[in-house]
Amino acid sequence: MAVNPKARYLAEVVATASPARLVVMLYDRLLLDIVQGRDALRQGHRVEADKHLRHAQDIVFELRSSLRVDQWDGAARLASIYGWLLKELIQANIDRDAEKAEECRKLVEPLREAWHGAAAQLMAEAG
Repeated sequence: MAVNPKARYLAEVVATASPARLVVMLYDRLLLDIVQGRDALRQGHRVEADKHLRHAQDIVFELRSSLRVDQWDGAARLASIYGWLLKELIQANIDRDAEKAEECRKLVEPLREAWHGAAAQLMAEAG
C-alpha cells in the first residue's frame, strides 16, 4: 500500500517539531477549523460544519489535556478558557450557530498570536 506523500511529510513535520511548534501548529489548525466550520454553518452545509467543529473540539481537548497546570501560574486560567471554548464549540455545532462559532474565533485568534510570539521568542533565545 502506497503512503500518501503529503501524509508522510506531515507526519515527519509533527515528529520533529518542538513542543512550542506543536502548540503553534495546533492553534493554527484550530483557528482554521473554527473559521471553516463557521463559514459552513453560514452556508447551510451542516455535514461540513460538523466535521470542522468536531475537529476543533478534538484540538481543544488535546490542548487542555496536555496543559501542565502545576508548571505555570496562568495554566489554571487557560484551562478554564479551554473548558469554555469546548462547551461553546459543542453548542455552536448542536445549535448550528455560526455566531457562536465566530465568538470562538474571536477568542482563539489572539491566543494563537500569543503562542506564535512565544514560540518565536523561544527560537530566538535558543538560536
